[in-house]
Amino acid sequence: MRIIFPDSSVKEFEAGTTGLDVAESVSPGLARNALLVRFEGELLDLNTPLPSDGRIEILTFRDEEGKKVLRHSCAHLLAGAVQKLFPGTKLGIGPSIENGFYYDMDIHEFSGISAFDAISDEMKKQIKEDLPFIRRKMSFEDAYKLFSERGEEYKLELLEELRDLGEEISVYSHGDFIDLCRGPHVPSTKALKHFELLSVAGAYWRGDEKNEMLTRIYGSVFDSSKNLKAHLEMLEEAKKRDHRKLGPELGLFIIGGDGGPGMVYWLPAGTIVREELENHWKKAHAKAGYQLVNTPHIAPVELWKTSGHYDYYRENMYFLDVDKGEYALKPMNCPGHIIIFKSSKRSYRELPMRLAELGMVYRYEKSGVLHGLMRVRGFTVDDGHIFCTEDQMVEEIQKVVRFALYFLKIFDFGYKIELSLMDPEDPDHYAGEPEEWNKVESALAKALDEMGEDYRTVAGEAVFYGPKIDIKMKDALGRFWQGPTIQFDFNIPDRFNLTYVGDDGQEHRVYMVHRALFGSVERFIGNLIEHYAGNLPGWLAPDQIVILPITSDQHEKAAEIADVLERVGLRCRIDSRSETIGYRIRDAETGKVPFMFIIGEREMQSDRVALRIHREGDRGTMEISEALDIVLAGCKRPELP
Repeated sequence: MRIIFPDSSVKEFEAGTTGLDVAESVSPGLARNALLVRFEGELLDLNTPLPSDGRIEILTFRDEEGKKVLRHSCAHLLAGAVQKLFPGTKLGIGPSIENGFYYDMDIHEFSGISAFDAISDEMKKQIKEDLPFIRRKMSFEDAYKLFSERGEEYKLELLEELRDLGEEISVYSHGDFIDLCRGPHVPSTKALKHFELLSVAGAYWRGDEKNEMLTRIYGSVFDSSKNLKAHLEMLEEAKKRDHRKLGPELGLFIIGGDGGPGMVYWLPAGTIVREELENHWKKAHAKAGYQLVNTPHIAPVELWKTSGHYDYYRENMYFLDVDKGEYALKPMNCPGHIIIFKSSKRSYRELPMRLAELGMVYRYEKSGVLHGLMRVRGFTVDDGHIFCTEDQMVEEIQKVVRFALYFLKIFDFGYKIELSLMDPEDPDHYAGEPEEWNKVESALAKALDEMGEDYRTVAGEAVFYGPKIDIKMKDALGRFWQGPTIQFDFNIPDRFNLTYVGDDGQEHRVYMVHRALFGSVERFIGNLIEHYAGNLPGWLAPDQIVILPITSDQHEKAAEIADVLERVGLRCRIDSRSETIGYRIRDAETGKVPFMFIIGEREMQSDRVALRIHREGDRGTMEISEALDIVLAGCKRPELP
């Protein structure tokens, strides 16, 4: 059989050759690191005989598919160990996730995280046994009988969904463990030795609160002890930066409790952070040619039926009875902006029209997915909508991308860009005609190409109403978060009959772009807290400077200096508590206040201050004007774009 390598070289092999045989023919090192193969576009187990002549790629942990296979295989190893230690355990699902895996199981009398040592020991035992992962194909009837005999009721439910699809049923086993799985998997348990169990949580079967609560065990696995150690160290650092911990500690916000799950209550200090961020956003948008608008929090349900949200998003919406009619709390701002656009007949001379709003929206999220500021039920979207002609679209997209990157760069976020396209195999799933999609997708790609931005295309990731550009933010720990999004819309212009009068005097369909630069203000602030480990830039810090008189003799001088600071626009406070100066300095450090002015008898007499800078320490005694210049430089707001 003829096997074609990625460099297009060709080599002859005997029939029945496996991917592992091919890897060994290249080098022993590749064979040691190989995890699976891609053959003629299909992912296969490394020990599966290759079916014919064809093109092959040997995949390792460096490849995304290799990472996923290693993680998913370790989820199987985990579940096998749990079933060994806790007989009668019923299996849910065990997918790979970013940097790790989890398995949902119904475990009788599970003792929680205290069982991790025993589970890890059993996993290590099975790794030493070098148990092969074996794939078997079987009929639906045989698979149903197998999992019925094993009492795997959750697997039977999954099987039922496959009954009428005509799909091939496959199961994987290692040792005594058997699981329903498409695969592929690593060759054997030996590849899984660099793992760590991380945490345990409850998870409703299939994410439905009406179903059984299962035990979800999280873990991580890497290709080397070095990479595993680096990841565990990153997780420890992430715990220290967790906004859910730092936010309340710094007096920024509280969530939940009597206020309800997923609802954010901004404390005075957090409100300062929000207002500084939003004020800069407003000034930047005004300079960029946006008109700021404001829309109500509720609207008649008919509006959401016209927009399509009622049909596509109903389960995530809140509804109200008002004057014997049905209203909805807005889950999106776009219909409100549509009403504003349609409030008068529009001419081509008014286009592009750019509307923007910091609009509060409400979405029902299941309690199990709520996560600090990152996933809440009430949040503010920095929404913008651009109404333009076809000829203006490329330039407007480029302006939005530059605008989005401006906000990321002023906070030192890295980024990557993805262009999400329709699935060409399923055009009926999308609004608009395929020809229109091709035109717009080409325009988005052209916009990015002309800017010189690197990006990757992702087929099938577009929303139903149009293609989009997603910009993922990269934080100080190298983690990527959902960031700005720019979405083209075929749906709403048609549903609302949005038109403008062209220079020919005729009405034409308007082109519409949705864009959010922060996405959610709440989530963006959560990202900022973790990115900076709570040490926010000086211009955002709630207290930019604290004045520390050593004794009561310096209180009057402290008040004079505070007056000077406030007149130049700095946020300051005086800490005149009776605690020692060392205690108050530590308290300001813990509170992450950027600057401290310390005033003792000597400083008061010489009209000077001792300056301390957060995380840098003592900068010495100096003239007040000199210290003030340093503080002003450290609290300078970013330049507008």
